[in-house]
Amino acid sequence: MPGGTGGSGGPRDPGSPDGSDGFGETGGADGPSAVHEEVSALLAAWALGAGMPGDDARVRGHLRDCAPCAAEARRLRETVRLLDEPAPGGTGRGAGRKANAGMARGRLMAAARAARPGQVPLAAHAAPYAGAVACLDALLRELDHAPARWGTPVVHDWDVQGTVAHLVAADEVLAERLGLAPVTEAGTGLGPVPGTRLEEGFGPEAGTGPGALSTGRTAGAGAPWELRWAARTHEVVAYEHTRPPAETREAWRTQAHGLLALPEAGDEQLAAMATTLMGRRLPVADHYVIRAFETWLHTRDIGRALGRTVPPPLPAHLQRFLGLAVRILDLALGPDARPVLLSVEGEAGGDWVLGSDAEPIAAELVLEATDFLLLVGGRQDPDEIARGQAGDAAASQRLLETATSLAWL
Repeated sequence: MPGGTGGSGGPRDPGSPDGSDGFGETGGADGPSAVHEEVSALLAAWALGAGMPGDDARVRGHLRDCAPCAAEARRLRETVRLLDEPAPGGTGRGAGRKANAGMARGRLMAAARAARPGQVPLAAHAAPYAGAVACLDALLRELDHAPARWGTPVVHDWDVQGTVAHLVAADEVLAERLGLAPVTEAGTGLGPVPGTRLEEGFGPEAGTGPGALSTGRTAGAGAPWELRWAARTHEVVAYEHTRPPAETREAWRTQAHGLLALPEAGDEQLAAMATTLMGRRLPVADHYVIRAFETWLHTRDIGRALGRTVPPPLPAHLQRFLGLAVRILDLALGPDARPVLLSVEGEAGGDWVLGSDAEPIAAELVLEATDFLLLVGGRQDPDEIARGQAGDAAASQRLLETATSLAWL
């Protein structure tokens, strides 16, 4: 979940001084679990030859005894081999692919070297995603002692493994745009579209939603992004269910850490570049915040399914979520909506006037921060949340219903 915790007992961002995760014991510094976690984090760098002195012997020793890590190491080495493979003839389209592969390998090498704890300071826009990743990783680590619980139903017909696989597909959109290699071998993303709703988040333009889908449709390359996205998430979830849950977790973790190791995660100027993903043209920095929001939301889903309380994000991370959600909500309302003063309570809250700036405020609406975010994330309906309200009830209701429309599932 974004930002880790709101208190001292929860997960910390990657690289926190004490290495605690907020969901139980970290394991002895030299215990099997600790060694597994350390080697898992080193595999990408090791496969690229970007390890530090002493890493090779430690990794190879662990791979002899750990089948999941050995399988992941083989996959990573094969990826590196394909990136290094000479293009046929040296010219034409093959040469272009080789040049692109070389760029991808260089970027992966830099990311792998940077991924070692404490080497890359994160910019403020990436910190919520780092906290969200740390929190979900800590929660999933508990399943090492109860592997059957990976099959616990969570949300939208997904179990825990399916929910994590969904995050692989969701993060993949930003990862690929920024040059990271895919972490899953699932299909092409152009298969049949399941009869399900689309994924949540700070979503598409108002009016685009579940009704755009129908069972059996095909999401070709020219199809609307909603159809292509539904097909991709469906096939990644289906593919990951053919693998052991530990491999799904490592695929998600590898991709998430790759995103956090990219230059865009630490450089505000690079992250200011705008790009269109999931129907929204936003700065890369905002797309990192969206990834954090969704990871937090699904961490909360998984925690509820497993009977575990997931701590709230840090106030600074909540502020990022709220600020972006309010900006997108204001755009969705449009300049002709009757203006509403939205007050979000709590340390991370604030006051915003949304809608027309050409007339006096018509209504005031007071919400709690988490309730507002769950509304935007499709986890609560307007009638379910506590609120203070004054003035034009219709204007307030329009704001609440528009906020709900931002969720796609």
